[in-house]
Amino acid sequence: MADFLDHVSDQRAAWVRAQPMFFVATAAEGARINLSPKGMDSFRVLGPRRVAYLDYGGSGNETHAHLVADGRICIMFCAFDKAPLIYRIYGRGRPVLPQDDDWAALAAHFTIERGVRQIFDIAVESTQESCGWAVPRMVLEGERQTLRQYHVQDEPAQRLATYQTRTTSIDGLPVRPPSVLPYD
Repeated sequence: MADFLDHVSDQRAAWVRAQPMFFVATAAEGARINLSPKGMDSFRVLGPRRVAYLDYGGSGNETHAHLVADGRICIMFCAFDKAPLIYRIYGRGRPVLPQDDDWAALAAHFTIERGVRQIFDIAVESTQESCGWAVPRMVLEGERQTLRQYHVQDEPAQRLATYQTRTTSIDGLPVRPPSVLPYD
């Protein structure tokens, strides 16, 4: 049976910090469901009712578009080692870009490096634990460095220009590109 709470407990916050990856799901009316794996020490529990994660530029900007259009988001963590567990955080999120007034306060919780384009700030509405008995046991070999290496090769001005040309999601929903980069 799944257990629901209206917050992230201290015990789960500590468990979340130890997880090497998580999954993000969003949806907006008339658009595809977006489900993305994330890693790179990019997730933070900021309090019992607030979490956030760094977003690096990559293949698209669907989460941004969906949050602007709808706001709903689900974050899922799975235990791949030790005791099985699936932990979901449901909430309403918003993109915070480097030009936004609240960027500096939020960015202070992270290491900002090349490739970061925004932070998703999420108000927690509920959390859910479930067994995870069918999740396979796996051993973490290490983080991939491919995305970091990809962003290091670009000049910041070139990266910013690329971001600014992407003003819609793959489904045509509007996104707000950064007007400045938070690095270099």
